[in-house]
Amino acid sequence: MRESQRVLILDFGSQFTQLIARRVREAHVFCEIHPPTRDLAWIRAYQPVGIILSGGPNSVYDDGVPTTDAGIFDLGIPVLGVCYGMQLMAHLTGGEVKNSGEREYGRADLEILAGDDLFAGFGAGSRTTVWASHGDRVEVAPGAWKVLARSTNAPVAAFRHLERPLFGVQFHPEVVHTPRGGEIIQNFLFRICRARPSWTAGHFVENTVREVRERVGERRAICGLSGGVDSAVAAALVYRAIGTRLTCIFVDHGLLRAGEREHVERTFKAELGADLVVVDARKAFLEKLAGVEDPEEKRRRIGHTFIDVFEEAAKGVGEDVGFLVQGTLYPDVIESVSPRGGPSVTIKTHHNVGGLRPDLPFALVEPLRELFKDEVRQVGRELGLPEDIVRRHPFPGPGLAVRILGPVDAERIAVLQKADAIYLEEIREAGLYDQIWQAFAVLLPVRSVGVMGDFRTYANVVALRAVTSLDGMTADWYHFPHDVLGRIATRITNEVKGVNRVVYDVSSKPPATIEWE
Repeated sequence: MRESQRVLILDFGSQFTQLIARRVREAHVFCEIHPPTRDLAWIRAYQPVGIILSGGPNSVYDDGVPTTDAGIFDLGIPVLGVCYGMQLMAHLTGGEVKNSGEREYGRADLEILAGDDLFAGFGAGSRTTVWASHGDRVEVAPGAWKVLARSTNAPVAAFRHLERPLFGVQFHPEVVHTPRGGEIIQNFLFRICRARPSWTAGHFVENTVREVRERVGERRAICGLSGGVDSAVAAALVYRAIGTRLTCIFVDHGLLRAGEREHVERTFKAELGADLVVVDARKAFLEKLAGVEDPEEKRRRIGHTFIDVFEEAAKGVGEDVGFLVQGTLYPDVIESVSPRGGPSVTIKTHHNVGGLRPDLPFALVEPLRELFKDEVRQVGRELGLPEDIVRRHPFPGPGLAVRILGPVDAERIAVLQKADAIYLEEIREAGLYDQIWQAFAVLLPVRSVGVMGDFRTYANVVALRAVTSLDGMTADWYHFPHDVLGRIATRITNEVKGVNRVVYDVSSKPPATIEWE
């Protein structure tokens, strides 16, 4: 979708670049992340209402560091530099950037010197807490610039150009540790850029349905359903555009959550009336996974088998199929590799089933590729999808195979499915499901000694994982009420044959990942 009101974010390598984008989107202004190598002609053609230069780990004096054409400051487009972005602004316009001697990292006390423009609503002389993360700092502002704020280790913690709409801050307004950071970003968007808050779920649905309808024309499309939020919303969106000319293909590989297949059939066939093809491929997948322990080999075999099964099912849909619908999200686009050629370090490894062969005779339709996960949920609600679909926790493409550490077989799948179902049921009963980003059980490749009744047991260990997160990039373990956690453990050991011990994972991301494999 070509959004007329858009902000351009140039990525200089900060781990927080996506958070900047999220804050802009939360203000209902569309934005995209691009590498700083975009030239002036491209930027003019893009026609942003504002530009944000992200932070980054480098010094402006290092060799080969990312930079941008100084002509960007002469375009008349408002620019906000964040941390490294601010230092780069100063460096390219004649200011003095120096190593601060003492790195400022963590919470800092910011004194506002000018309570207007970027700091409208703060008041001159007021103080606010911000999150700093820098070694270098702007020591002296360029001649045509005005200092707006300072902190203990940053004499120029924020500045603006006296004549042009150019601003910089030596802290991160996008993180939650800067309590009033959202106000600063919104001041930039609405007071300085004069942006309109037009990026809404309804606006997105209306435009995307029209575009899909125009692109597909009278041909048919197919969509691979997984039971997760992304593919469900993508399918519902395309279904609204072309109706029964969309056929959804659901591959039951036997590695699903308990009741998943029935849930998908009920939602898409009975409630939405969509054309749904269900393929029972459980036997084929189990045969391919027999004796395999290495997680990457599991992924490879599942991915290849999925492709073979899906392509065979697609042949039966008809010869007039011209499009393949996928639930690709914006983080998939900018995280799988560095953002569109930009320098950010990848901090999320995706758990999706491998891609389809490039020689497939279908053109891709990816209606969600501009959206973050929370925006996808909003679009799902706008489309009228049931809440139990829209609110679902993320689920990996390879399914339970990467939650069964060690070899995968029918017996171990059944054990994990039952334990996981109890876990999720108790979370819902306690009213905690929506407080958690993702919760799931893991079957460990170890056995432990236990006692049940008068008998000694030697049985499986189940680990429980639950995290809170905004987008899965970083995550913290969920602090369960002890009575709830105890009740979950008791039910699993009592009701799941072959399990005599339950443990809880209290690792955050980083250093751990959310999934175990």
